Amino acid sequence: MITPFQRRVYELAKQVPRGKVTSYSTIAKKLKSSPRAVGQALRVNPFAPVVPCHRVVKSDGSIGGFGGEVKGRKIEEKIRMLRREGVEVKQGRIDKKFFIHA
Repeated sequence: MITPFQRRVYELAKQVPRGKVTSYSTIAKKLKSSPRAVGQALRVNPFAPVVPCHRVVKSDGSIGGFGGEVKGRKIEEKIRMLRREGVEVKQGRIDKKFFIHA
């Protein structure tokens, strides 16, 4: 079962189109919450890839977490997924030109 907050996070994440990203902070501001709370909701996302949590990154362009990890295999998977969608990831960062403000 998901909480009402998680549902709102997932609805916003679903609005991020292929080839673009948004930040935990952007979603948090829309929900009057914190980036950490958004990250926790996405960490347990039961609807991936319909809810594309891999398209949510840190506001400075760094990758952030994925599947409860902040380094290692899961992060490499997140980077591969973003690159397959056309997002350029260079030295662990995403250029601001790929950001939308969902």
